[in-house]
Amino acid sequence: MPIAYLSLGSNLEPVRHLREAIAALRERFGNVEVSIVYRFPAVGYQGPDFLNAAAALRTDLSPAALNDWLHALEDAHGRDRSGPRYSDRTLDVDIVLYDELVAEGAGNLRIPRDELRHAFVLKPLAEIAPDALHPLERRRIADLWRAHPDHDTAFDAVDLGTEQWEQATE
Repeated sequence: MPIAYLSLGSNLEPVRHLREAIAALRERFGNVEVSIVYRFPAVGYQGPDFLNAAAALRTDLSPAALNDWLHALEDAHGRDRSGPRYSDRTLDVDIVLYDELVAEGAGNLRIPRDELRHAFVLKPLAEIAPDALHPLERRRIADLWRAHPDHDTAFDAVDLGTEQWEQATE
């Protein structure tokens, strides 16, 4: 089965929404590897900090079907898509890599995601998938993170305070 790499973020009740999202991913996909959760400043607008993490899972779903499932998960958490692109979010979960696939589909489906250029995606992803290959740049995620201008910035780790956190760090 293919491996999908996800970026998870929230800045509205983020501990609750990320905790519940991780639980839902594990319920649907079984063994899901989750990075440490980090605090990052909002990108593209002035707003509360985000909590971000990365997850890796094996899936029986196509990229489009997985994207639809993730949108339903976001919707279940009150995700509002009516505002500007850069805005507060209860939950934002994107497929950033899907094996070494390059694809574009309906809506926001684009693999690899453009957000791979941001620290909030690269840092947690490099933690759990350092050897994953960016299919367009043909570089490992760890190498992309090492070359990132924010590589030496200390971002705060955030404990979700649950069993999911303990599983995420095992």
